[in-house]
Amino acid sequence: MDKKGNILSANLVFIILNVVFIVILMLFLFSKIQNTAILEERNAKQIAMIIDSAKPGMIILLDLTKAFDKKEDSISERSIVSINNNVVTVKLREGVGYSYSFFNNVNATTYLHLEKENTYVLTISKK
Repeated sequence: MDKKGNILSANLVFIILNVVFIVILMLFLFSKIQNTAILEERNAKQIAMIIDSAKPGMIILLDLTKAFDKKEDSISERSIVSINNNVVTVKLREGVGYSYSFFNNVNATTYLHLEKENTYVLTISKK
């Protein structure tokens, strides 16, 4: 009888430890999903993909409401998105930000839209 009790308690401890581990893992993942670093990366990659598929002469409006909501107070609204030498950089917090390059051979410029809130204008022209 004593052996059966030990096996049951060992299995119960194993199950409890697994549940605790999974809960901690889920909490970690949910905290990282809301992180500004992930938002910087996602926006930089999406903007680079838009530029790669764009043709010269296009004007594209980028709604970056989530980025504006998550940015730190020390970051200027005009400096959230920048494009230099085929590299898109999105910066929402102090530091470097996240940079991602695009391959389309065009000149891409971006600036803050003056009339629409939380919107950037992306213009594509020939190189």
